[in-house]
Amino acid sequence: MITELGHFALVLALVVALVQTLLPALGAHYKDARLMAVGEPAAVAQLILIGLSFFALMHAYVVSDFSVETVWANSHSLKPMLYKVSGVWGNHEGSMLLWVLILAAFGAAVALFGDNLPRGLRANVLSVQALIAVAFLLFIIAASNPFIRIPVQSEGRGLNPILQDPALAFHPPFLYAGYVGLSIAFSFAVAALIEGRTDAAWARWVRPWTLAAWVCLTLGIAMGSWWAYYELGWGGWWFWDPVENASFMPWLAATALLHSALVMEKREALKVWTILLAILAFSLSLMGTFLVRSGVLTSVHAFAVDPRRGVFILSIMMLLIGGALALFAWRAPSLKQGGLFSPISREGALVLNNVLLTVSCGTVFIGTLYPLALDALVGAKISVGPPYFNATFGPLMVPLLFAVPIGSMLSWKRGDLRGVMERLMLTGLVTAFALAVTFAFMHRGPWLAPFGLALGVWVCAGAVSEWGQRVKAFAAPWDEVWRRARGLPRAAYGTALAHFGIGMAMIGIVATTAWQSESVVALKPGEQTTIAGYTLDFKGVAPSQGPNYNELLGLFSVSRNGRPVVDLTPSKRAYVMPPQPTTEAAIHVALLGDLYVVLGDEIKDGGGYIVRLYFNPLVRFIWIGALVMAIGGVFSLSDRRLRVGAPRRAARASLAAAE
Repeated sequence: MITELGHFALVLALVVALVQTLLPALGAHYKDARLMAVGEPAAVAQLILIGLSFFALMHAYVVSDFSVETVWANSHSLKPMLYKVSGVWGNHEGSMLLWVLILAAFGAAVALFGDNLPRGLRANVLSVQALIAVAFLLFIIAASNPFIRIPVQSEGRGLNPILQDPALAFHPPFLYAGYVGLSIAFSFAVAALIEGRTDAAWARWVRPWTLAAWVCLTLGIAMGSWWAYYELGWGGWWFWDPVENASFMPWLAATALLHSALVMEKREALKVWTILLAILAFSLSLMGTFLVRSGVLTSVHAFAVDPRRGVFILSIMMLLIGGALALFAWRAPSLKQGGLFSPISREGALVLNNVLLTVSCGTVFIGTLYPLALDALVGAKISVGPPYFNATFGPLMVPLLFAVPIGSMLSWKRGDLRGVMERLMLTGLVTAFALAVTFAFMHRGPWLAPFGLALGVWVCAGAVSEWGQRVKAFAAPWDEVWRRARGLPRAAYGTALAHFGIGMAMIGIVATTAWQSESVVALKPGEQTTIAGYTLDFKGVAPSQGPNYNELLGLFSVSRNGRPVVDLTPSKRAYVMPPQPTTEAAIHVALLGDLYVVLGDEIKDGGGYIVRLYFNPLVRFIWIGALVMAIGGVFSLSDRRLRVGAPRRAARASLAAAE
């Protein structure tokens, strides 16, 4: 009965979304306040109905109701409760329901917290947001219904074992919140184009929503990278997998949008470009949804589904993206461009940031889709992997990261480049010291690697230097510094933290890519091997039992310079349902890097096991850096000027019509 109620609530949500699409838009067009007012309760009602539907499906998973097809196909009564719950979104149908739930949550947030928005703009935003919901609710009900009944089964088939992991329990919700959160920026852009007017107030309204989505997307990507690192057993953190790229491209576009919106807010410049970025960011999110669910990709991250569903999603993309771009082509020429500025200025630096980010996104886009397009057009099979991306994406990041500390210190409208470089002198000295130390102690790896690591130090030190300049850390008494530090806007701390996190991630990426140690050996019990100064003594193997799997543990004693360090137990698991083996790495975390041990196959003839060893220097900096970036975003969101909605004074002023 609960399942049927969930299905009914989903259908009713579609009806409410249709009402929300039509009536507020008509009200905005005819200036009818009563019709515009329908949008707010409709958005909240839509969230409640989809929430009821989602929790009805979750109930079916929790009680192991194997008369529901998706529960039977993706769950098992022996699964731990955490994975019964996360199994709701560990499949195509359930994850799409989570997708529309988050979509409805963002729409309801605009309805509940968007009181400062002009009524016409708010009505159009809610209308466009509801149109997206209509498209995907139709897709779920018609082609991906999670509530289909089957004859009652005695047991389920189980969830893919590699998805039975805590990181995968939280990774999809954060990733979808980032994907779907960009729909609000899209809705704001389309609403502004419908009205034919934009100004600084529009940028203030759209920035917090974009920033919230950016924070979630940052955390989601980082969780996915961390999961792949320790779960897949290959010792790496990023492989330029097409599905990885599908989440990275919207992140790049959203990062560019945040900086472009800042220029628009401060100088009322880059209006057309900012609107286009808002459309493209969500368009790339839709493309990621298509890649993951269409069946065109074979990836550990992708859902293997019927390609006919891909045609449905492609139709949605054509409707939403095609319609938005057509509206943009019609309205963009009439949008007023705004103030002028010198190339050497904060605006100029942000324009450079946008150019490099969008070109970088373009290189990832080409590398991801070119093989698919070639296969579809001429049937040729090619693979575009890390060599292409490293050769195209990497060089674009060098000038971008070098410019980050400089651009942050330039003045608006016209900057003093020489003065900025003088203020960054200490940052340059710290960077030069890091470069010298790296060259002195690292005698292997690419010769350019120390420069890459120094670039990360440059960004980190630049962020600290910017904060120091703002509070006059080296030029004022400590009580004055403390007073200035307390009075500094939270957005300033957020920007500094985000830039510092980027520098940390850069250090980790360069260090683990350039100086990773790898060894593959055959070991019998009692034998030893060494890597990166560690000695590993293989004690043998021992069986173990998990809640829904059998496990073979490898026993290793790790020492360094004759002193015991840690005991590691990598394992090979055999899951009951579905019957599938997995490899679980054992990782020792140290200050300078990770010792990563994987137990391979047994050697039948000579006895013993294949063991793969890695030492990944400073690899934790990657995920710590991502976390620091996200914390910076949260700090900025907590700033009074960037709270959801807009300042009251901006709400009272109507948007200026473009000439």
